[in-house]
Order: sequence, then C-alpha cells, then structure tokens
Amino acid sequence: MISSEDALLIIDMQQGLFRGPVSPYQADALLANVCLLIEKARQAEVPVFFARHTGADDSPFSAQSPLTQLLPEMGVNGERDIVFIKKYPNCFRDTDLQLQLCQRGVKQLVIAGMKTEFCVDTTCRAAPELGFRTILISDAHTTMDNAHLPATDIIAHHNSTLAGPFVMLSTASGWHFNTVS
Repeated sequence: MISSEDALLIIDMQQGLFRGPVSPYQADALLANVCLLIEKARQAEVPVFFARHTGADDSPFSAQSPLTQLLPEMGVNGERDIVFIKKYPNCFRDTDLQLQLCQRGVKQLVIAGMKTEFCVDTTCRAAPELGFRTILISDAHTTMDNAHLPATDIIAHHNSTLAGPFVMLSTASGWHFNTVS
C-alpha cells in the first residue's frame, strides 16, 4: 500500500460519460490533463483513486456495463491503483474512500474528472468537511452544455464558487505532488 500525504482522485472518467452521445467540453484537453496528473502522481509515488459511477444492476449503467468502464487511455493498473464504485455524486457516500485515504495517511486530496456540476462539485464540498485539504484542478474537470448554460460557464462558475471556501485551484501543468523523500 502506497502511503502519502497526497492522493489523486479521478472521478467518473468512464466510457458512457466521456464517449456518450454528447462529448464533454474540451474532451481531448481534459483527457491529456488527467493523464498528466496520473503520470505526476505515479512519479511522486502518490496513490491514485478512480471512481466509477454505476447504477442498478438492470440499468445501462450497471457495474458490468461497458458504459461504466474506465477510459483505457488512463492506464489504470489494478495492482497499484484503487478503483471503487460509487452510486451517488459524493465519492465518500457509501464507499470506503475516506477509510482508504486515512489508512494511507492522506491529508490533501487532488480532484479531477467529470461532471463538474454533479460529482466533482459534490465531492469538492464533502472532502473539506472530512478534514482533507482539497485541490481542484481547474483545467482537469469538465461537463457538457445543458439547457440553461454552456459548459464553459458551468466550469468557470464552479472554479469560482468552490475556490476559497472548499478548494484551492491549480492547473494540471502547474500542480506538483510532494515527492517521497
């Protein structure tokens, strides 16, 4: 088990959301930034957690569905990385994420993934309540346009409203994990 004061949490970077009928805003740039963060975490020996959002067993988003499988470009390694299933927007609700982080001595959680206004937002608000310093990577979370707002406005709004009370912001290129001494 990798122990570190930092951990990287990648939320819902899965086939059905990323490659669904509507592409996420700046999908290629997002994936490149997420992969950069994963590479940086591995170089610093920081644990990487991957959340998979699933639904009921008889739904298109069952745990066995190809739609809930993580993107292969991220190079998830089952022996090194921690993959967990969640059923709610909050990555901590009814999962063992908090326990896993605490067992590894994590104090700072770096967050990236999808979708900005749902699971990213909810987890960014929950993590500080549980005592984690929380970093949101401003160019490594995304969503799609909705009936009321374009994705660019949703992302900018969440970067603005979450920064300060809930998270510190950084960019993927500007973020550096603490390396193991």
